[in-house]
Amino acid sequence: MRTMKTITHWIDGKPVEGTSGRFGPVYNPATGAQEKQVAFASVDEVDTAVASARAAFESWGESSLARRTAILFKYRELLDAHRDEIAGLITAEHGKVHSDALGEVARGMEIVELACGISVQLKGELSTQVSSRVDVASIRQPLGVVAGITPFNFPAMVPMWMFPLAIACGNTFVLKPSEKDPSASLRLAELATEAGLPEGVLNIVQGDKTAVDRILEHPDIEAVSFVGSTPIAKYIQLKAVEHGKRVQALGGAKNHMLVLPDADLDLAADQAINAAYGSAGERCMAVSVVVAVGDIGDELVGKIAERAKKLRIGPGDDPASEMGPLITREHRDKVASYVASAAEQGAEVVVDGTGFSVEGHEDGFFLGVSLLDRVPLTADAYQDEIFGPVLAVVRAETYDEAIRLINSSRWGNGTAIFTRDGGAARRFQLEVKAGMVGVNVPIPVPVGYHSFGGWKDSLFGDLHIYGNDGIAFYTQGKVITTRWPDPSDGGINLGFPSNS
Repeated sequence: MRTMKTITHWIDGKPVEGTSGRFGPVYNPATGAQEKQVAFASVDEVDTAVASARAAFESWGESSLARRTAILFKYRELLDAHRDEIAGLITAEHGKVHSDALGEVARGMEIVELACGISVQLKGELSTQVSSRVDVASIRQPLGVVAGITPFNFPAMVPMWMFPLAIACGNTFVLKPSEKDPSASLRLAELATEAGLPEGVLNIVQGDKTAVDRILEHPDIEAVSFVGSTPIAKYIQLKAVEHGKRVQALGGAKNHMLVLPDADLDLAADQAINAAYGSAGERCMAVSVVVAVGDIGDELVGKIAERAKKLRIGPGDDPASEMGPLITREHRDKVASYVASAAEQGAEVVVDGTGFSVEGHEDGFFLGVSLLDRVPLTADAYQDEIFGPVLAVVRAETYDEAIRLINSSRWGNGTAIFTRDGGAARRFQLEVKAGMVGVNVPIPVPVGYHSFGGWKDSLFGDLHIYGNDGIAFYTQGKVITTRWPDPSDGGINLGFPSNS
């Protein structure tokens, strides 16, 4: 009988076996088979990781920028050399196709590259002679121990959105990755140690709600970053703030893609397919609603349906596959239920992907793509974040009706407009209530030196992730006012100091 591999924690620069006696299953979504198990951390194990990070901060927080960046440059080099291996781990546990997994690693590495330039990003400000022989300087300093709680859909990229920038700023880090696909983050930690990151600067605790709650309550953790669903993001924010922590919690989405009558409909259809069904729709930036304006709806839906029916769905490690399985059987079934309920609630099911299976992988968590047209705004398929390969099309007579529809959504993560009209595009980007906007770009995820984050129920906390907001989140400002008196100065003056 084959012994099942156990995925461990990473504390003090080395793997640490779990002692809680609790484990979670890790499946291969393409086969449906459990191939590994992951150790779930106890409260004591989380405390051990935090203590390691706390001890490491004493020296890491005072380390030179030159030392930090040298390690990060080496880390970037190792990530580049091992990107195919990391992508393989993602495909094996998440299910996404290998090319998509490689893209995930590449986008995560953008933030490592940003962190390599931290010496420029942390430059302070100086105002001289604000008063007689008085200078004022503004500097930024690290917080201490910070933590990240990351989702299953990007098991390498989202952790890299957090810890490289945090440690570049001088903090130490405790990561709690998703228990569904934990191996990629563990490999990231191994490579960080190989790059020369000191023991305790980056720690990983595997686990479930027990680990999450201890992170949110621990008095030595100063800040928490989170990416996941809106209900959990709300919980993270409330509990973290209750325990005096800084928090950025990125929640869910229902991203709309507005298509105006003058748009290139072939381009719009291509991009709707890419944005709705890439990574099986398990993206917070996936397009899940197309808003067709005017009389183009039938033609646009026809073009999308034609393309959807040709998609090749199969195991992520098959180079012929364009879309892989969903993360779990339960999630696959929940996504499929939205297609059935949409039909009952008045939508037209143009393409029905439920009941789909892959020959030789009948037990895998596969689901075909679905396309719904004329979806009522009251339907569950419109109201809820489905997080799967289901695209809803709604109709609007005018641009004004469409913008009102989009802005009435409780989410405001990302949105896009497809048009040839520059004036309409400019108006849209100013009027739409969302944090990230694409113009003829369906998934407007910002590059690393701009920040990622939404509005409304897509963000809880004041600062977005990575970019300038990320640096502000992982540091605290300090203002220093200095005067070196001239030897001839003296005397007593009890009046309130003024600038003169």
